[in-house]
Amino acid sequence: MTAKLIVTVFGVLLIVLVNWYFFFSRKKSASADIKEEGIQEVKIIVKGGYDPDVIIVKKGIPVRLDFYRDETNDCSDTIVFGDFKIRKPLPAFKTTPIEFTPEKEGEYVFTCGMGMMRGKLIVR
Repeated sequence: MTAKLIVTVFGVLLIVLVNWYFFFSRKKSASADIKEEGIQEVKIIVKGGYDPDVIIVKKGIPVRLDFYRDETNDCSDTIVFGDFKIRKPLPAFKTTPIEFTPEKEGEYVFTCGMGMMRGKLIVR
């Protein structure tokens, strides 16, 4: 009876920890820098998540998001911006630029191909 209780409690704690890590642990934000060419640019590291995972940009100005994938995990091999109809592979240990112009204010989720890693683009 005691062993079952210990295993059950450990299992529940492990489930809580995994969910916290994937969905609540990291919320780093960055505002885009506007370069001389008039493009808003942010560099994002992909390694077990997105860093930063909240990106703030201005409406109507072209955006370049430079994703550097610093791992070979299958989950992070694709980036998806569903609202912008963007789905692009991210080769390991390379920088992949994603360029578009956000025309509407709002909050837009981006994910890995499996939907487990998440980030948010805030357009103001």
